[in-house]
Amino acid sequence: MEDFLTGKKHVHFIGIGGSGMYPLAQILHSKGFYLTGSDNNETETLERVRKMGITVYMGQRAENIDGADLIVYTAAIMNDNPELIAARNSGVPTVERADLLGLITSWFKKAICVTGTHGKTTATSMLTHIFLADKIDISAVIGGKLKAIGGSGITGSSDFMVCEACEFADHFLKLFPNISIILNIDCDHMDYFKNMENLEASFTKFCDKTTDILVINGDDENTVKAVSASAFSGRKLTFGWNESNNYFPKNIKKINDFQTEFELYQNSKKITDITISVPGHHNVLNAVAACGAAIECGCSVKSLKEGLEAFWGAGRRFERLAEINGITVADDYAHHPAEIKATLETAKSMNFKRVWAVHQPFTYSRTFNLLDEFADVLAIADKVALTEIMGSREKNTYNIYAKDLCDKIQGAVWYPTFEEVADYVAENAQSGDLIITLGCGDVYKVANMIIERLNDK
Repeated sequence: MEDFLTGKKHVHFIGIGGSGMYPLAQILHSKGFYLTGSDNNETETLERVRKMGITVYMGQRAENIDGADLIVYTAAIMNDNPELIAARNSGVPTVERADLLGLITSWFKKAICVTGTHGKTTATSMLTHIFLADKIDISAVIGGKLKAIGGSGITGSSDFMVCEACEFADHFLKLFPNISIILNIDCDHMDYFKNMENLEASFTKFCDKTTDILVINGDDENTVKAVSASAFSGRKLTFGWNESNNYFPKNIKKINDFQTEFELYQNSKKITDITISVPGHHNVLNAVAACGAAIECGCSVKSLKEGLEAFWGAGRRFERLAEINGITVADDYAHHPAEIKATLETAKSMNFKRVWAVHQPFTYSRTFNLLDEFADVLAIADKVALTEIMGSREKNTYNIYAKDLCDKIQGAVWYPTFEEVADYVAENAQSGDLIITLGCGDVYKVANMIIERLNDK
């Protein structure tokens, strides 16, 4: 591919504090580029960016791009953003974040790209932990914060890179994977793909771009179908629950609410015992996928055990935030019905008196297209409270509102502001309850507000 970084010295990031932008800034900084960036909200990530010596402008204004000879922006930046307008009118090359990530993956001989509708961040984080345990100096780009690397990315000196590959708007087709993991394929992003056939076709193209090894969910019908249509000619390995897969778990035992133990098998031969400290049956499968890819990359069995035992979850993935007067507050990134279902079923299997689901619907199109599915899975919780929909990159041309979802869930409530939602939940929660905020927007702020109110009580 064309190396649009050739000859560039000053790169400016619009939205540099985003979890997807920060690791790319780390990598370019390590390569000697002069960086600047802008953002709208103060975050811990911005503090890390500043500690790297990078100038950060608060607020997005035309003058922020002065001096830059390449400008990077994220898909979340709207076309009417004044900084993006100035960038496009300046004559300076502008690239979307996915284009830069794609170029960076081409620099590595062993780029491992983890994709799928659900579980990408957790599986990528697990794989990162295994490589760290194996003392491999990896680079990583993860869609969430990982305590072991102090954020969402890390820059290493080895040929290995672990990368979360998002299918949204075909961004993953800009990557150059040597090894790919496909966790699952489920109905999502239909505002772009329109139907499952188009979605599967994109995953097929992703397989075609993979050069060496495919590690796929052999139990997932959509995944198998997409891979079967591919022209990929390298090594193909499967993982899943079924013992016909190359990698599978057996004798799964729940140790406590947050820990699970299982035996890992490779081609009917037991490899080792694995303990994970993240809840849910689905995370066993994420661990099996990560182990399978790690073994194919030459990681030791010891590193599988040590890496996963040290993994206590990525940020915003069933993240335990506080326990106050017997009330537990957690936060989760789940924003698709299948993800919410997995999270709430896991929560209900724990020893809590009641489970509260505090959900922020994300994008009008997804809420409109999957309204009944959202209602069904949110009803798994004992109590449901909704915020208004976060539109993100969309305008509400669907005439859809949180009230429409609320009306389909018996006993649910909704409030237009985060403060009102936090007030309601904190006032009505009881000792023994679990409150879990759900969504990929900024609903975590509600969790923090609830914690403040519970502490005040």
